[in-house]
Amino acid sequence: MTIDLHTHTTASDGTLTPRELVALAKKTKLTAVAVTDHDTLDGLQEALDAGKELDQQVIPGCELSVGEGKQSMHIVGLWLKPESPNLRESLNFVIQERGNRNHKIIAKLNALGLDITYDEVKALAGGTVGRPHMAQALVAKKAVPTVTEAFAKYLGNDGAAYVPRTRLTPAKALELLRAEGATPILAHPYLLGLPLSALETRLRELMDLGLEGMEVYYTEHPNDIRRAYRGLADKLGLLVSGGSDFHGSVKPGIHLGRGKGDLYVDDELLDTMKKHRRERGLWT
Repeated sequence: MTIDLHTHTTASDGTLTPRELVALAKKTKLTAVAVTDHDTLDGLQEALDAGKELDQQVIPGCELSVGEGKQSMHIVGLWLKPESPNLRESLNFVIQERGNRNHKIIAKLNALGLDITYDEVKALAGGTVGRPHMAQALVAKKAVPTVTEAFAKYLGNDGAAYVPRTRLTPAKALELLRAEGATPILAHPYLLGLPLSALETRLRELMDLGLEGMEVYYTEHPNDIRRAYRGLADKLGLLVSGGSDFHGSVKPGIHLGRGKGDLYVDDELLDTMKKHRRERGLWT
């Protein structure tokens, strides 16, 4: 049996509502699905309600965008309660700053002669507005042929309309997640671009701050990387996690529970996580 512990809904930048995602997990016969939208808890209650209705195990979570200096990373928190007041307060600040950033990006696009408005982008988003929705708007306006080119030319880190974002530090993010009783997982470590020795050093630093696990099984992790990361996680005593990073139609090549077709996250990993949480006196 398989699980998927990294997914997104319309609460952030996915295209399925939380209820639709849970229904798809049921149809796909996943043992469990985690809802981990970017920097928001807004879809969790709907997902949990759908899980009860459909008899589908749902793990409420969140994917935090964090950074320190030039290095950015994502940390997934699993088993978050939808209310989580302290985390919500910090996320509201991040979301407010993201809104300010969105307007600055659109102003830059306008200055470059591109006819795009915030209202148009918001209509495409349906939920939290982000750069993927701006990319979709640019494609719809025929300013660029693809979302990939929109990022390369305008929205990516080297794009003409790029604006840096306000982020939580890794230390603050891990402090907030631990305080809310979540299990913090480093998402897609491969995307950090670090050789194995440097990644081990970084993981040890994050473990000192409260990191408990890492995504070993991930859509963009080649098989040799998955094997190397599994060995590293076992060496460091980190929990092993995995997920597809499913977003729906905005990333059509990534399927729930299967990634690009070769992803398999065994539900035994979930049993290990639950045992770890019970030993810490945390709910599962």
